[in-house]
Amino acid sequence: MNATNPTKQTSADALAGTMRAIGMRARAAARTLARVDSAGKDAALRAAAAAIRTASEAIIAANARDMQAARERGLSKALLDRLLLDAARVEGMAKSIEEIVALPDPVGQVMAEWTRPNGLVIQRVRVPLGVIGIIYESRPNVTADAGALCLKSGNAVILRGGSESFHSSTAIHSCLQHGLAMARLPVDAIQIVPTTDREAVGYLLGEMQEFVDVVVPRGGRSLIERVLRDARVPVIGHLEGICHTYVHHSADPDMARRVTLNAKMRRTGICGATETLLIDRDCLGTHYAPIADALVAAGCELRGDAEICARDPRARPATEQDWRTEYLDAVISIRAVAGVEEAIDHITRYGSGHTEAIVAQDAAAVARFFRDLDSAILLHNASTQFADGGEFGMGAEIGIATGRIHARGPVGAEQLTSFKYLVRGSGQTRP
Repeated sequence: MNATNPTKQTSADALAGTMRAIGMRARAAARTLARVDSAGKDAALRAAAAAIRTASEAIIAANARDMQAARERGLSKALLDRLLLDAARVEGMAKSIEEIVALPDPVGQVMAEWTRPNGLVIQRVRVPLGVIGIIYESRPNVTADAGALCLKSGNAVILRGGSESFHSSTAIHSCLQHGLAMARLPVDAIQIVPTTDREAVGYLLGEMQEFVDVVVPRGGRSLIERVLRDARVPVIGHLEGICHTYVHHSADPDMARRVTLNAKMRRTGICGATETLLIDRDCLGTHYAPIADALVAAGCELRGDAEICARDPRARPATEQDWRTEYLDAVISIRAVAGVEEAIDHITRYGSGHTEAIVAQDAAAVARFFRDLDSAILLHNASTQFADGGEFGMGAEIGIATGRIHARGPVGAEQLTSFKYLVRGSGQTRP
């Protein structure tokens, strides 16, 4: 024991004991889940959705405690919106779980099969990852989505929500465990770290590789930077959502206005919100004013390059940092470009590889945009806010992955699996 600070040492030992116990229970639950059929997992999910509906008032009351504390801490409007739960959002969580139930079970799916000349039959089959640690910040609905997706894919999960959503997440978690109990599955398949102590995150990242197979962070830059820096297990996630909407000169003006307004202002605090608008110089006279007027009317601040500022006195001059900023707020940077090549060059230099959209009627411009950009999600004539697992038909997601290994784009149940090879022979030996 540290003689200079025995209290701190005792606290650290207690936290280590708590986290190791969680890890051991998760590993045991993962072994059980790997053998559970689709019917068993779906029964637990249906019961969890029903429990969320039954506990709606209690969940909203718990959320009210979190909201009050968040306001006292001075959280931004965007973060408060992420944290808020009302009856519609609680119902949305229940429906999301039911949509996950309706998805095909990825576990056991045969991804490929072939026969070798020597008669060996080889299959590549999906299997769970094992135990997943999910670290997230203010959105309590992640508790429901992440727990349900991990269960559907046969994984045990350790959830560590942000301190600002602790009461909300705890209330939702109890509903998920109720569903597991009703289906006679191990309640330890979905666990939540029972403390707001920040040291728990460090322990989960650095000391639990014996129990945790992969970590998925979901939150702001500081959280994800810490996870990428400190994790001793693989990480699935993205650092930032610096998303772009590019308006080509062939775009329908009304479509460009509607898509851009939605991409920026539908919900400014999500990772799929457009942060930079690129617009062809050739169509500034016809396309810019309707877009800018709609954004300003919706309460958005404009920050433009010299050409935009010269045209629009409402726009503040954009700095170099603006092109690199994920605002997560009602602010947009705007640059005039010479065409699709310059738009692609800007996105390649400043983007985060998350989501980009082109609004255009010119098929050649769209083809080049799709071919030459390597972001995880590219859209044509649609809002960047469709960068969402639910909108992709995945039921839900636990984040957007921008890496190039394992998962990319929305991370749903299928992306939470790995694979193994099954090889069947008839007595073959290798010469």
